[in-house]
Amino acid sequence: MTTKDDQINEEEQNSNVEETVENTDSENTDQNEEATEENDLQAKYDELNKKYLLLYSDFDNFRKRSIKEKAEIISTASGSVIKDVLGTLDDFERAIANNEKVDDIEMVKEGFKLISQKLLNTLVAKGLEPMNAKGEVFDADKHEAITQIPAPTEEDKGKCVDVVERGYNLKGHVLRYAKVVVGQ
Repeated sequence: MTTKDDQINEEEQNSNVEETVENTDSENTDQNEEATEENDLQAKYDELNKKYLLLYSDFDNFRKRSIKEKAEIISTASGSVIKDVLGTLDDFERAIANNEKVDDIEMVKEGFKLISQKLLNTLVAKGLEPMNAKGEVFDADKHEAITQIPAPTEEDKGKCVDVVERGYNLKGHVLRYAKVVVGQ
């Protein structure tokens, strides 16, 4: 029986060795899988971080380019208005030169009225809207009260009795408030 016992012991030892080898292989496989997963995660992290940095730099470049373009547009936007007003400036220079030779004051007055009307028409074409404040109810959103006087009539109380400086809107927004005298 000893041989049988020896055989059983030998088989048990072989089986234990195989289990140990299997366990070691299993542990090595687990470690290899963990290392591979860790490498995959690190690679994924590096790729996403690189994409983030590229996207961030693209956005920063876009922001800087937009600011530069806006500044350029603002600086050149008034160019067309100035170009249109230059014609009126030329008219003023011609009128000044002609006024030295003219003795008729009525012609001088009419010339200045024509130039003034041309300038106003040019600005209206660009979106300027003159305010008509005289006789309107005082509105702090459109008018600036310079002073208050006793109202000449009961109807004029709280209304703009006189306009000291005309107000203007530019495309629906107040460009300059009308300076008015309010009846009290």
